[in-house]
Amino acid sequence: MQDCKDHDILTITTTVGSMDVARRLAHELIQRHLAACVQLDAIALSIYRWEGRVFEEPEVRLTIKTSPAMLEALESFLREGHPYDLPQFVVARNQASESYALWVRAEAAGKA
Repeated sequence: MQDCKDHDILTITTTVGSMDVARRLAHELIQRHLAACVQLDAIALSIYRWEGRVFEEPEVRLTIKTSPAMLEALESFLREGHPYDLPQFVVARNQASESYALWVRAEAAGKA
């Protein structure tokens, strides 16, 4: 694989409290062309501190594959459409194969 920024894609992770909410968000991201693919993974338990209290909650992780050009629009969408007051929004830049990167960029082009 070449070392080329044209092959960069973003992987963004967030979590929600149910598979139904995860599916809804995933479908909206795909329909709006903000993401090329969203993978949903059930997490047995998340343990975290929020507003001074420790919580244990089941969650579903969304792994969102998108183009770097969609970062701002995707963050805005999740800020408005996510059920949490402070949603997880973790971004990783990844180098993909040329063909996969081209597919991600074509699908995540904000065309909707």
